[in-house]
Amino acid sequence: MTSPMLPPAAIFKAYDIRGIVGETLTVNGVETIGRAIGSEARARGRDTVVIGRDGRNSGPELAAALARGLQASGVNVVDVGQVATPMLYYAAHELGTLSGVMVTGSHNPPQYNGLKMMLAGDTLSGDAIKALHARITNNDLADGSGGYRTQDIRAAYLRRIVSSIKLARPMRIAVDCGNGVAGATAPELYRRLGCSVEELFCEVDGSFPNHHPDPSQPHNLEDLIAALRAGDAEIGLAFDGDGDRLGVVTKSGKIIYPDRQLMLFAADVLSRNPGAEIIFDVKCTRHLFGWVTRHGGKPLMWKTGHSFIKKKLKETGAPLAGEMSGHIFFKERWYGFDDGLYAGARLLEILSRSADPGAVLEELPDSISTPELQWQLGEGENYTLMDALQKSARFDGSREIITIDGLRVEYADGFGLARPSNTTPIIVLRFEAENTEALKRIQAEFRKALLSVKPGATLPF
Repeated sequence: MTSPMLPPAAIFKAYDIRGIVGETLTVNGVETIGRAIGSEARARGRDTVVIGRDGRNSGPELAAALARGLQASGVNVVDVGQVATPMLYYAAHELGTLSGVMVTGSHNPPQYNGLKMMLAGDTLSGDAIKALHARITNNDLADGSGGYRTQDIRAAYLRRIVSSIKLARPMRIAVDCGNGVAGATAPELYRRLGCSVEELFCEVDGSFPNHHPDPSQPHNLEDLIAALRAGDAEIGLAFDGDGDRLGVVTKSGKIIYPDRQLMLFAADVLSRNPGAEIIFDVKCTRHLFGWVTRHGGKPLMWKTGHSFIKKKLKETGAPLAGEMSGHIFFKERWYGFDDGLYAGARLLEILSRSADPGAVLEELPDSISTPELQWQLGEGENYTLMDALQKSARFDGSREIITIDGLRVEYADGFGLARPSNTTPIIVLRFEAENTEALKRIQAEFRKALLSVKPGATLPF
């Protein structure tokens, strides 16, 4: 296991491969993983794989290693260069390969990088990712000499969105890309749609010198909130490091979390697709159940994770899905993959029909809630503690306990959630309630349960 040619099993996570560059994720390791991915692609009847990379400093070297590994398995490589992750997915669809690998660390710190993978139309997750490690361990690797070519898909991607999204009026927006790869495309996209765009940190810089590109954390939106208050923009959009997640802020500085964004999208989509299912993950507001039902749809809660959601989207034929983390998946009028830039365009299309877009967003049903809280633990401890919690925890006064992904405990006046992260050794916690008193009561119930499995722990709430 010490050989750099055999990557450590720990980087093969639930819905991607991710590690620290030069330590757990090496150039030789990525080349070997590329050969395993190529072998699996051939087993699924595919001979061509599209690759891309985000703006991280390690991207060019790792993408080159990935290409070498894929070619060594006999697979042809189409390299679309530095792009947002959804642009890689778009290329895989439009070029007909339905197979692509993105070199990205998403919203992780600069020293991380990794791989998101789609083969024959399926986003790899869970056992399919572990199977790649097994291929390497068993030396079950194909041989060959695949071709290599580059292709620029940016212009086609922009044309595709601009041709289908129509704003009712020009809008003034602020865009914060946090120096992630979305900065190379988002401002031009929204200007082509008819917006005037104030740019914040849109220069791609893999060291992320201004703030971390993760719009799910409120402190990363402070610069955007300040720009909205000081300038004339009507709405603010923010993106994560690889452009597949969207953050939204109103003129008055209110953060519209993705589960509330999903309400607006659901009402719009259901107006054309009555009776359709709308999928959301376990971290989302409970208001989605009633909202989707009132707008003629069927609410469906599912596991957190972009690959899990995409698989459920494909299985159900739902036209729309979303996650609290900011991944929004449009199947209606789009391809069904998570695309923060496209979601931003759909949002502007809806909001442009109103003279006061902030009011439209702020009037969506809301409760008192916490952002995602992170309980830091030792490697693997998040899973062992969650197993213990599911077996032993008791929650007084709960209406329902949902265990499809961790523990979501429903009360008449709110919910609490604890689930193990699939990317880092943390337990993610979130709470929502109708009032402060209920929030404190639910948090107290969870505090008691969590301390019962780890006495003396320091909790993030």
